[in-house]
Amino acid sequence: MPNLTFHGAARQVTGSCYLLETHDNFRLLLDCGMHQGEDAVDVLQTERFPFEPETIDAVILSHAHLDHSGLLPMLTRKGFKGPIYCTTGTRKLLPVMLRDSVSLYESDLKRKNKQRMERGETLLEAAYTLEDVETALSLCQPGRYQEALPIHKDLRLTFHDAGHILGSSIVELSFNEDGKSKTLVFSGDLGNKESVLMKDPALIRSADLVLMEGTYGDRNHRDMNKTLEQFEQILHETWEAKGNVMIPAFAVGRTQEILFHLGCLHHAGKLDPWQIFLDSPMAIEVTEIYDECMQLLDPEDVKRLRIEGQNNLQSFLPQLEYTESVEESQAINEVKSGAIIIAGSGMCTGGRIRHHFRYRLSDSRNTLIFTGYQAQGTLGRILVNGVKKIRMFREEINVAVRIETLGGFSAHAGQDELIGWLRHIQGNPRVILVHGEEDSLLKLAEKLRHSYQIDSEVPYLQDRISF
Repeated sequence: MPNLTFHGAARQVTGSCYLLETHDNFRLLLDCGMHQGEDAVDVLQTERFPFEPETIDAVILSHAHLDHSGLLPMLTRKGFKGPIYCTTGTRKLLPVMLRDSVSLYESDLKRKNKQRMERGETLLEAAYTLEDVETALSLCQPGRYQEALPIHKDLRLTFHDAGHILGSSIVELSFNEDGKSKTLVFSGDLGNKESVLMKDPALIRSADLVLMEGTYGDRNHRDMNKTLEQFEQILHETWEAKGNVMIPAFAVGRTQEILFHLGCLHHAGKLDPWQIFLDSPMAIEVTEIYDECMQLLDPEDVKRLRIEGQNNLQSFLPQLEYTESVEESQAINEVKSGAIIIAGSGMCTGGRIRHHFRYRLSDSRNTLIFTGYQAQGTLGRILVNGVKKIRMFREEINVAVRIETLGGFSAHAGQDELIGWLRHIQGNPRVILVHGEEDSLLKLAEKLRHSYQIDSEVPYLQDRISF
């Protein structure tokens, strides 16, 4: 009888990692994600796998976001040598994600070690290096959507489009045990049907066990049309106030969605003559990958680009400037008004957005727009909660900007979409809710039980089930 152990994203959002052990002791990881929301160095220096990495036979990666993929280099450093199965889209994004992550980590580690040296403390060793990243990438075996891949005796893997980011997948595992077939479905991160560029999440016919995410299991998102109206209004009001707009954005998915919406406003004659800066080398590289992979995107949105005579997101928004170098980024400081600055990181835990905060948070004419989930403990969540002062770069900064949150931009399915996706699955599957804060998952479980008579379970970390 197969066993499944929850080593991450159980009653929490980040650190997705589940260990599947089949009846013949084939050991398979579903995701190998990093815990986010706290200092990356502190997290990685204390990170320990609750299993022996060299005993893992394979990894299946649902998508490229670091909370699903970020510990792959550490896994290989600790002895993992098996295949890493992912989609072709994920394989294109993964080098960007993992190389950027190790670069930031090594930079932060160097800074911390300098401080420790000054205090006479023992220096910290790197949890993993760029070499480990390259090793992990060399193990990747990409597959296409809807293609059944035999990965072990009587075990087949099929990826379905999850509609979350480029290459994101719903993982379907089918296997035989004592003449009986069983199917496990892991939702990965299910996309929001209202999001642009991504296709709707694929519907699954049947399953025996379903692991479903519940990031927004406690609520639905605001209507997208109303969100876009609010976005347009905020931009215009900030323009009239002679201010600037800062948008902390995830490099993968959210940045491209924002660029698309800004392009639509431009072509509709509803966008003031802003200077628009994409101030993130990583987001620039990812946007170019999206441009290369138009065949994986929503055909209606791609058609919209074509109608306007454009073949990529950059040309769709004529005011857009890519600022790749540090010097180009610093030059934005000279723009006193009329700038829209899109920069990472999405939760403000690092990246160039923090440098823009240093110069612009204290000016009440400016607006800070959050378009994505802000995890507990992140600077983004602290700012959303209304803090008046923050400490960065060894100085205290007053927070006087207008702060707005646009919930409709979420790349995750809301409660109704999650339930609709689940109810389509036949076979009366056992339902396990993961990848959500505890309150969100418990409210989703209650809704399923009371409104639809669907029982579900909300496991704790290290819980183990058989099925």
